[in-house]
Amino acid sequence: MKTLKKYEDLIKKCGFITFAVLLSGLCGLRISAQQPGTITLNLEETVRLAGDSSLSAFRAKNMYMANYWEYRSFRADRLPSLTLGMTPLSYIHSFMNRYDSQQDIDIYRRQQILSSRGNLSVMQNFDLTGGTFFIYTELGYIQNFGKNEKSQFNSIPVSIGYKQELIGYNRFRWERKIAPLKFEKAQKELIAQLEETAEVAAGYFFDLAMAQAEYELAKENRSNTEKLYLIGEEKYKIASIGQAELFTLKLDRVNAQNSFQNAEIRLKRAMFALAAYLNLDKNTKINLQLPDYSKTFVISTDDALMHARRNNPRYLESKRKLLESQQQLDKTRKEALFNAGFSANIGFNQAANTFRDVYRNPSQREFVELTLSIPLVDWGVRKGRYNMAKSNLNIEQLTAQQDELRLEEDVIMTVGDFIMQQKMIRSAEEAVELAKVAYEQTQERFIIGKADISSLTLSTNRRQEAQRNYIAALKNYWQSYFKLRKLTLFDFEKNRAIEIDFNAIRK
Repeated sequence: MKTLKKYEDLIKKCGFITFAVLLSGLCGLRISAQQPGTITLNLEETVRLAGDSSLSAFRAKNMYMANYWEYRSFRADRLPSLTLGMTPLSYIHSFMNRYDSQQDIDIYRRQQILSSRGNLSVMQNFDLTGGTFFIYTELGYIQNFGKNEKSQFNSIPVSIGYKQELIGYNRFRWERKIAPLKFEKAQKELIAQLEETAEVAAGYFFDLAMAQAEYELAKENRSNTEKLYLIGEEKYKIASIGQAELFTLKLDRVNAQNSFQNAEIRLKRAMFALAAYLNLDKNTKINLQLPDYSKTFVISTDDALMHARRNNPRYLESKRKLLESQQQLDKTRKEALFNAGFSANIGFNQAANTFRDVYRNPSQREFVELTLSIPLVDWGVRKGRYNMAKSNLNIEQLTAQQDELRLEEDVIMTVGDFIMQQKMIRSAEEAVELAKVAYEQTQERFIIGKADISSLTLSTNRRQEAQRNYIAALKNYWQSYFKLRKLTLFDFEKNRAIEIDFNAIRK
C-alpha cells in the first residue's frame, strides 16, 4: 500500500509539473502571438499570399504582361499608322559625280548643298490580301552655293498608293490566326501557373504542419519519457523492474531528447522554406491551422476531362504550334515558286523657287511597278526547305496527339488520386483517435505494472505514425485538388471556371 501511495504521489507530482509546463507554454504562445514577426496562417491564407507575394507568381504575371504587350502590338499593327519623317538639315560640301549635258559625259564637280525635307504618311495593312495602302504628303528644300547659287522647293501635296505581293506569302493572314490564340493561351497559362503556385504552397504548408506535429509529439514524448524514467527509478528501488529495463527507460529518455532536437531543426527548416516561398521575412514565425476535412467533392473523370480540353493551355499551345508549322510550310511552298509584286501610287507634285509657288498648279504624277523573281537554279535549296517544313508539320501533329494523351492520363490519374485521398483521410482520422486512446491506456497500464516497456514503445511509435499518416493524407488530398484545378482551370467547389482580374494585373 505504501508503494502504491508513492506511485500516486509521484504521478500527481508529475501531472502537476506537466500541467504547469503546458500552462506556461500556452501563456508563452499567447505572448509570442502578440509579438511582431509571428503570424497565424490557414491553408486558404497561405494560397492567397503565394498568389500575391511569391516570386513564382511575380514571374508568371510578368510573363503574362510580356504576352499582353505583344498582342497589343499585333492589334496596333492592324490600325492605321501615322508617321512623321524628317531630315531637318543635310549639308554636303564635296566633289560629286554629275552629268554634263553639253559634253554628254559624267564629271566630278565640287558642290556645296544645304537641304531639308519632311513627310507625313498614313499606312494601313490588310490581312486578307497582305497588301499595304498608304497616303502621304512631302515637302523638300534645297540650297546650292557657289557660282550658280540657287534655292528651290519641291512638294508632293498628296499621293495615294498600294503595294502587295501577288503570288507570295501573306504574313498578315497567318498572324491574324496565331496572335489571338497565343494571347488566349497566355491568359490561361497565367491562371494555370497561379494554381501551380497554390499547389506548391500547399506542399510547403503541410511540410511545416508535419514538422510542427512531429515537434509537438517529440516534445510530449520527451516529457513522458522523463516521467516514466522517474517512475522506473522508483520501481527499480523496490525491485519491481530490473536494471536492464531501467536502462531501457533511460535510453528512451536520451533518444527522446535527441528526437526533440532533430524535430526542432526540421521545424526551423520547414518554417524558413514556407516563409521564403511566400516572400516573408526569414525570421517570421508561422503558426498553422490545419484545414477541416468536412466536405466531400464528387468529381467525375468525364467532367474533369471535359474541362481540361476546354481550358487547359497545353491544348492551345499544341494548336499554336500546329498553326506555326502550317505557316512555315505555306511560306516555304510559296517561296519555291516565282514571286510577283505590284506597287502603284498616284498623286501630284510641284517644284518652285518660292514656298508660295510650290503648291500652285501641281502636276500629276503616277508610278506603277510590277516585279518578278523567278528561281532558275538553286540546287534544291527551296525544295529542301519545303520538305523540312512538311516533316516538321508531321512531327508537330504527332507531338500534339501524344501531348493530348499525356494530359488526359494526368487528369485521369489525378482524379483517381483525389478520390483515394478522400477515403484515406477518413481512415487516417480514425487511426489518430485509436492510436491516441491506445497510447493513453498503455501508458496507464505501464504505470500500474500491467504493461511492459516494449508495449509502451510500440504504442508511442504507432501514435506518431498515425499522426504522420493523417497529415500526409491531408497534404496529398489538397495537392491533388490544386493540381486538378491547375489541369482543368475549374473550381469544382463553386462549380465554375477559375477566373482572375486581368485588368488589376495590368495596372
